[in-house]
Parts: sequence; structure tokens; C-alpha cells
Amino acid sequence: MSHDHHDERPQLTLEQIADALNPPAGRNGGDLVVETLQGLGATTVFGLPGQHALGMFDALRRSSLSYVGLRVENNAGFAADAYGRITGEVAPLLLSTGPGALTSLAALQEAAAASAPVLAISSQIPTAGLGGGRHGYLHELRDQKASFRDIVKSVHTVRTASQIPSAIAAAWESALSAPHGPVWIEIPQDVLLAETTLPVVTAMDAAPPVLHPRPELTAVAAHLLSNAERPAIIAGGGVVRSDASGKLLALAEKLDAPVVTTFGGKGAFPWEHPLSLQSWLEDRHTTDFLESADVLLVIGSGLGELSSNYHTFAPRGRVIQIEADAGKLESNHPALGIHADAREALADLLDAVDRREDPSAPDRVRTVLEAVRDRIAGQELTLEQRLIASVRQALPDTSPSFWDMTILAYWAWSAFDARHPNTMHSAQGAGGLGYGFPAALGAAAADRTKPVLAVSGDGGAMYSIAELATARQYDLPVTWLIVDDGGYGILREYMTGAFGEATATELSRPDFVALAESFGVPAVRTTPETLADDLAKSLAEPGPSVVVLPALLRMFEPTHL
Repeated sequence: MSHDHHDERPQLTLEQIADALNPPAGRNGGDLVVETLQGLGATTVFGLPGQHALGMFDALRRSSLSYVGLRVENNAGFAADAYGRITGEVAPLLLSTGPGALTSLAALQEAAAASAPVLAISSQIPTAGLGGGRHGYLHELRDQKASFRDIVKSVHTVRTASQIPSAIAAAWESALSAPHGPVWIEIPQDVLLAETTLPVVTAMDAAPPVLHPRPELTAVAAHLLSNAERPAIIAGGGVVRSDASGKLLALAEKLDAPVVTTFGGKGAFPWEHPLSLQSWLEDRHTTDFLESADVLLVIGSGLGELSSNYHTFAPRGRVIQIEADAGKLESNHPALGIHADAREALADLLDAVDRREDPSAPDRVRTVLEAVRDRIAGQELTLEQRLIASVRQALPDTSPSFWDMTILAYWAWSAFDARHPNTMHSAQGAGGLGYGFPAALGAAAADRTKPVLAVSGDGGAMYSIAELATARQYDLPVTWLIVDDGGYGILREYMTGAFGEATATELSRPDFVALAESFGVPAVRTTPETLADDLAKSLAEPGPSVVVLPALLRMFEPTHL
């Protein structure tokens, strides 16, 4: 079927034609960057200026884009990642050449692992230096984009001003194609600075294609699920990213199929629903239950290390895997692989399956959850459970939370009730330290109407201290909970378990309360008994705040060893 789009294109008015023939003076390549971003619908950009990128940053002054500048490029990348996750829109990240660009790599790895649509636009050395010659320019790399190619979805190098709008539009479409992810553009310094007489960029269209499932695969999957005796569903981050939680709920209820969410899929299914196995994936009781399913539907998950209880999960029934990332299809288990956006696939399945009634399903779910609770209860971990309950009590239901790699976060992956989809986020995709606080700042920049919570350990917090200045400068409503146990707590635990003692895990650290106050950010030291009240009070106050909890936490015993 062919479509002739020609007639649908917007026709310019005489006034717009006159504007195009007489563009305003004083514009450069940087203006083409910001005009294209505005034309594509961007409203907020993140970044950190540098010498080669100044043309791009100067152009911000002539635009309506809102700029949030962080103090470290990697933190700017984490902020953009969170903005992309929360809004589902592209988050532009403006960076300089060489060290500025490279410092963002760990954040872009997290964006890739978590499918966050980050559009990184970096400067480059002048055009004359491109191509790997050793000219000795400041920040020069032999091939800058080679450092990013393994991480991002696509790379785009611009060599002339007229290439800027198309390169940005192509990257934008790439970032938003399922699965979402980070993309990389680089523009030489001289191209950004050169004056341009090109007309002002008007509205651009870079809508990605929709990734529909193939109908014959949907038919087979629907037949298997409709006739299953013990179906079960694993819902991953793809359900959240594609805004498919409502369709997941409808399908689970139509099939009477129990649902477990991965740590990336937190909030994709109602926690207290009779069919909810919650997200106790690092537990043998859950693993056994999922292995016993005769048909297992996996949506938006590659069943990686954490989702498979460290690759101990061995399904005995038929697996149906719906995944937008083709490389993840059957990457860990043989399956009926369906390459599709989770929302589209769930919509088609919902139409195609027959209603299936299984009054025993809620009882079987309850049995698993009781077994999990009994196992945890036998380990005397009341402090940890109390802290998770206190955070849940203090945090408004619709407020997003961002968790660093820290023991309380590892608890939260399994035990925290994210009451709405797309409200709980962590760095579990790539597993790098320092995510929680800068990510929370990015989420607050996306929506200032509700408080945002960040949770870090003292080790992870030290990665992000500089961003207290950012929080204060932009008056962002982020409350930062720092659990201070004097070191890298989980590494201390791992090493003691493996080697009998820990090395390189103990940390000297500042008085976090005094440090926060020196940035003009109000802070309080709390206790496990007062955490719920202190946290609620800090979240209710406008602007940034810090809550410091000195506590030594333990993890529940693993079941995969």
C-alpha cells in the first residue's frame, strides 16, 4: 500500500517564505542545533559547556529552551536519562569534545541498558582535524565517535551546517524507536561557530515507526496462553517504557495469570493485586513457581542476570518472549520470540486470547508470597524492612524515586511497592555508582509540581556532591536520603562472604549535614525511628533537602548459590 505524503506537507504562507528568504542576522551553526531541537519538540536541555561547544551554548540564549547545567558531564547524562524515562521524550545532552564527551560514557551506558532516549550532542575539533591525523588540537581524539559506538544506538558526524537539522532529526528518530536508547551526534567547533544564512529551522518531523508484532506469531502465542494450565507472566522494563501497564493488567485478568515484575519493570503491575507475585525475583520460591509454569509470557525483558535469579532460572514450559530489542530475543532461553513494542503486542494479544478462568491462581500466588515472607522473617532483618516501610510511608504515591547502587536500593528492587508505573528507577541496568541524586534532579526538571526522592549510600553520594550546587541553583524539589554506613556496604558484605575480610571498602567521608548546609541546602540527621517523619517533612518543603541516616544494613540471604 503506497501513501502519497506530498499533499499533507505544510505549505508556507507568503510571510513565512519572506522570513525564509531573509533570515535574521547573527546566527551560527549553534542556532541551527537549538532551532532543530525546538522544531522537534524539545523544551529542556542538559549539559556542561566547553571551549569547542561554545557556539551551541551561546545559541541557547536566543532560544526558548530551558537549560539545566550540571557540574560533571556524567551527572548531566544521568539527569538526561531520568528526564527521558519520566517523560518518554528525547532528552538533549550538550557536551564538549574529548574529556567532556568521554566523562558522559558511564551515564550513556546506563541509558542504553535502561532504554532511556538521551540525545547526546557533542562538539568536535575543527573540521580540518577530522579523520585521525595527529594535529594536536586541544581535546583531540583519533576517532571520538569510536568511544561511543559500542554504547549508543547510532552515531552521527556533521561536517557542514546544512547537515545539522537532518543529523539531529535522524538521531532523534533513532532515540525514540523501540527500544528507546541514547544516540550520539558530534559537530566540529568551526561548524558551530560559522555564521549561517540558512533559513530558521521550522517544525521537523522525526516520528519513529511503530514496531508491530507479526500477526502469525500473535496467533500462536494467543493459542498457547488460552490453552495453558498454569500460565505466568514476567513483566520487564519494556512494559513501563511503552506505557503498557493497563494492557498488562487487562491481559493478566483475562487469563487469570500471575504476574511478577522485574526490577526494571517496578510498578508495571499493581503490588497488592491478587495475581501479583510482586518483584521477589532473587528468591527461590518465586523462581520455582515461574519454572513450573507450562506457558510463561515474558514481556519487555531479556531475562538477564537479576531477572533470572543469577541465571539459575530454568523454565520447564513453553516461553513466549515479547521484546523490542531484537538482540535480546531468545538470548537466554529458547522461546517463541516476538520482536515488537510491548504495548502493541499486548494490545493484539488481548484481542486474540480466550478468557481463561482459574480460581486457584490467587491462592497459589499467596502461597509463594507467604513462603518468601517466612524466609525473610527467619533472617532477623527488621531494621531493613522497617526502613523500606518508612520510605514508602513518607513518599507521596505519585512522586518518582531514584535509587543508587546501595543496600537499601537492593532491598527496594524486591520489596518496595512502586504504586504507579514509571515512578521507581535505579541504575540496575549498567550498575554504575552515582546515579540516584543527579537522576532525581533530571526528573524534577521534567516536573517541578511534585517532590522527587533520591536514595544513595555514602559511597555513591560522594560521586554526586557537586550537584548540590545544581539543586540549589535551579531550586529543584529533590530530597536526597543518604544512608551512611562508612563505606561501600554491599562490597564489604560480598568480600567478607567470599574472602573472610573486606579490602578497599572503608571510606573516610564528610559530615554530610554540614556539607549540604554549606551549599545552602537544608539537611537533617535522622534515625530509623524518626526516618518516616523526617523524610515526609523534607519532601513537603519546597526546594532541595538532604536527610542523612547513619545505619549499617544487611542484605537478605541469596538463594542462587
